[in-house]
Amino acid sequence: MGCGRNEDVREVRHHDNCICEVVRAIKRIQDMREELDCDDCRTDCFLTPLGSLSPSRRRPNTRVFTLSTDDGDLFKAFFKRGRREREFERELNVENERERDSDCDRENCFSVFFRVQNVFDNCCATLEVLEPRDERGRRVNLFKHGKFDFNEFCKVERFERTGSCITVDLKCFCGVQCFRDVHLQCDDD
Repeated sequence: MGCGRNEDVREVRHHDNCICEVVRAIKRIQDMREELDCDDCRTDCFLTPLGSLSPSRRRPNTRVFTLSTDDGDLFKAFFKRGRREREFERELNVENERERDSDCDRENCFSVFFRVQNVFDNCCATLEVLEPRDERGRRVNLFKHGKFDFNEFCKVERFERTGSCITVDLKCFCGVQCFRDVHLQCDDD
């Protein structure tokens, strides 16, 4: 059975949309948490168990991924910063109040990183928008003057849950790329 891909690949042929099946597989892997050994491709979305993409000290509970539109652009979604953001900034002890406020403009509240919350009906999914962070935990602003900034994208090392979700029709996407398995703090953690 290997990584489970042989079985999943056959399933894809029986359905109309491979993106839907990949996101369903990500959801199953997030829920499964079995200890299987499989590491053919370091960023293969079908790798099990959760944690295979990037082993960490804490047991991963999220497979972070992006979606691509039919024109090749990364799908982005808005998120609203809330209580966790303020707590996180206090922990980082941000000294310059003006610098913090300037980072909160509207174009910097978009992300291309997601965590699947639920897959339902005919390829619909609820995705939580994840805020990208650098290696020190600071915000990474992926968009400059309304345009995606690839240099900033390369700085992303961590992710923060935002609590902002979007429901999407997975049939509208042409690509999915998995990045990392991470442990993200939940309200009850």
